[in-house]
Amino acid sequence: MRAADEKALFDAFSSLESGTEAARFLRDLATPGELESFAERWRIARMLDEGGHSYRDIAAATGASTTTIARVARFLREERHQGYRLVLDRLQKERTTT
Repeated sequence: MRAADEKALFDAFSSLESGTEAARFLRDLATPGELESFAERWRIARMLDEGGHSYRDIAAATGASTTTIARVARFLREERHQGYRLVLDRLQKERTTT
């Protein structure tokens, strides 16, 4: 059942057409604390992708633990899903074409 539920959730995300729609859905779906954690990890991923930031710098800027930063770094660079990389590259491409 879990795999089917995950697929249904992922399909729901893929149906969203804008950041505004994503915000509406996520604010219904997640708690404020969960949204804060998602936003923190996304900021960490962006800072890691920019380069030039130590884990300590990122921890000071975000309030995240170095353990969280290391986990995001691992998923950004090593894990097979490459979701962070997919979105970071897509957003970079959008910025350079507009």
